[in-house]
Amino acid sequence: MAEHNELGKQGEAIAKDYLLKNDYQILETNWQFGHAEIDILARKDDILAVIEVKTRSSDHYGKPELFVNKKKIKLLKEAVNYYIEQQDLDMEIRFDIIAIIKNQYTETLEHFENAFIWF
Repeated sequence: MAEHNELGKQGEAIAKDYLLKNDYQILETNWQFGHAEIDILARKDDILAVIEVKTRSSDHYGKPELFVNKKKIKLLKEAVNYYIEQQDLDMEIRFDIIAIIKNQYTETLEHFENAFIWF
């Protein structure tokens, strides 16, 4: 597995652990619809959190959360619309980003709730 893929998998594991410790219920991981993949779908109370995990080894080229672009947001929205219909859910939807910097010296995590809006 390529090094960047391995770092991404590590980041998703770190994010899942963080969410579980903060009373989220993990519903799906790496859920796919068409060309979109939702890293984590989690529930907390009556909120469905659609979570994009961005992991980098440094912020030399920019903070991880800045790498969620308009195309990715559009794909996430399309995918979650399908997921909601498929699961027949009636709950509030929130889009979050979990940004992780992980290397041999440090591991930081920032959770951005309501990173962008659904409409």
